[in-house]
Amino acid sequence: MPHLSFEYSANLEAQLDLNAFALVLHEAAIKTGLFPLAGIRVRGLRCDTYVIADKDPSYTFIDLSIRLREGRPAEAKKSAIHAIFEAGETFLNANLPDTPIAFSAEMRDINAELSPKMNTIRKYMQTSD
Repeated sequence: MPHLSFEYSANLEAQLDLNAFALVLHEAAIKTGLFPLAGIRVRGLRCDTYVIADKDPSYTFIDLSIRLREGRPAEAKKSAIHAIFEAGETFLNANLPDTPIAFSAEMRDINAELSPKMNTIRKYMQTSD
């Protein structure tokens, strides 16, 4: 059940197809083979209030947070975060070649004992994981 959430500066909405960015992250997560399809969730969270570096209003940011259930090997997680980040970076470089942007990512484990889940999505999916 990986949750990929990205906070982004509101000034990106006029410059970038954020749904396309979310789809790139989703596809990259699937390609890692580390996450079950039915568990992947990607969402963007607009930030209206922010101050970046020397306060230039043209600066932008995206901060990607990936949370997943504990128990996956460290090397697999390291490989996955780098693959997902690279896919996002490639998309941003192609679509924002002249925009100052700070793009960052972090992956962290969720303690399963402290995070109950309910997911009925699998019974509605046309494909299986």
